[in-house]
Amino acid sequence: MKKIFAAAVLIALGGLGFWLFATPLAQAPEVTFSTLSGKQVKMSELRGKVVLVKFWATSCVTCVAQMPDNIDNYNTYRAQGFEIIAVAMQYDPANYVINFVDTRKIPFPVALDTVGQVARAFGDVKLTPIAFLIDKNGQILKRYLGEYNKTEFRSTLEKALAG
Repeated sequence: MKKIFAAAVLIALGGLGFWLFATPLAQAPEVTFSTLSGKQVKMSELRGKVVLVKFWATSCVTCVAQMPDNIDNYNTYRAQGFEIIAVAMQYDPANYVINFVDTRKIPFPVALDTVGQVARAFGDVKLTPIAFLIDKNGQILKRYLGEYNKTEFRSTLEKALAG
């Protein structure tokens, strides 16, 4: 009965209930991305930008289907301080990733996570696609698993860029 009452109170409070019981935002882990261009990018070097860290694989149908939206979002919001780091999963062969990036003209940095260190740092990511939207201060704003609402994503992104 107490659980039902607590659930009813949370439902009645709506967003306020979530706000009252929400945990603080998590800090993005300090990792170093090894990009296909050979550059090493530290998470801390991205402070001041809103960053989408996207875990993906060339064998993931949903990942491949989302890439045009990622490209569009990057091209639309890059000048406002938006960055994407696409992290290819450990099991994805490097030559497949390179071919995918070249043939689709991916404009944002793509990193190879050859030993799975980046995936482990972000909570031991195993499924794709998973993306983390990180604010200008390095706080994880939202985690996206699989399909996502494009309008809601852009709204959250625009708020983060304005903040």
